[in-house]
Order: sequence, then structure tokens, then C-alpha cells
Amino acid sequence: MKYMIASDIHGSAYYCRKMLDAYKKEKADRLVLLGDLLYHGPRNDLPKDYAPKQVIAMLNENKHDILAIRGNCDAEVDQMVLEFPIMADYGVLIDEGKTFYLSHGHIYNEEHMPPLQKGDVFLYGHTHILRAEDKDGQVYLNPGSVSLPKEGNVPSYAVLDHGTFSIRDFDENTIRQLEI
Repeated sequence: MKYMIASDIHGSAYYCRKMLDAYKKEKADRLVLLGDLLYHGPRNDLPKDYAPKQVIAMLNENKHDILAIRGNCDAEVDQMVLEFPIMADYGVLIDEGKTFYLSHGHIYNEEHMPPLQKGDVFLYGHTHILRAEDKDGQVYLNPGSVSLPKEGNVPSYAVLDHGTFSIRDFDENTIRQLEI
């Protein structure tokens, strides 16, 4: 399967639209969202074109394609308006013999890791900093942030396609790639 992975939309209609356009261009089978979908959070500036109601409508139109987990800015009230589950704190995805542990990153992160085995993949968001690294036999992947990137990164998403994890910007440039 081909997955598109994104995190930290934070209510930006502008970047949600760009993300969904990229999803269609990528022709991925599923869109995996790693949390922080609607609210920008008290420590973040408002993202470009902050319009959570528009984001709700766009995501709900794609509800059959989305696998999502809860971010630290997602709440029960968000679940009331979204037509796909978002309240799980983590998820597990098994693809082509690899186990992927999905987390937003506010509960499970590098300082508080879930129980992984050698060869497992930790896929997370939250930091708004892209990452693709094999560290001592465990793989750490972060697609960066769709709308509020940090540390000089650009808005980004990732694609997982047959063992290749590629982080891309919205101009279809590959920023980082890792074979896992």
C-alpha cells in the first residue's frame, strides 16, 4: 500500500487544501493524520487561513481515506464534528512485514518510547520538525508540519511507498528519504 502521512494541520484551510491536493496527486491508498487537526494551540501563532470549519468540511469529504490519531490540541469537541475517529492516543500499522507505531508525540516520544522491537518504526508528529533516521536499529520518522513548520523547515508531508519513506514539500520536491 501507499500511504501519505501528515501532521499538525492546526486548522489551516490553506494548508489542508494543499495537503489534500498532494494526496490526490500522490495517488496514495490512505491518508494517515498524526494529530493536531483543527486547533492551533495556545503556543502557536495562527496558521495561514485559519478556518477550522473549512478544514472540518474538507476532511469529512475524505473520511473514508483517513486513519487518524489524537494530538495534544485535539479534543472531544473536535471528534463531535469530524466523521472519522481521531481520539486514539496511538495506533499500530503493519505494512510489508514492518510494524509502525503511530503517535502524535506528546505522550510517546523519544524520551518516553513505546515498547518497540529492533526493526520497528516510530512514526510521530508534534515537534513540527521533519525527521527520517535509523538509530540503533529503530527507525524514527516525522513528516514535519503541514502548516506550522519549525527550525527553518518548510510545510511538508511524507509518503510511505513499498519501504521508502519520503518527506516532500508542496512543490513536490523530496526533502529527505529513507529506505526502511
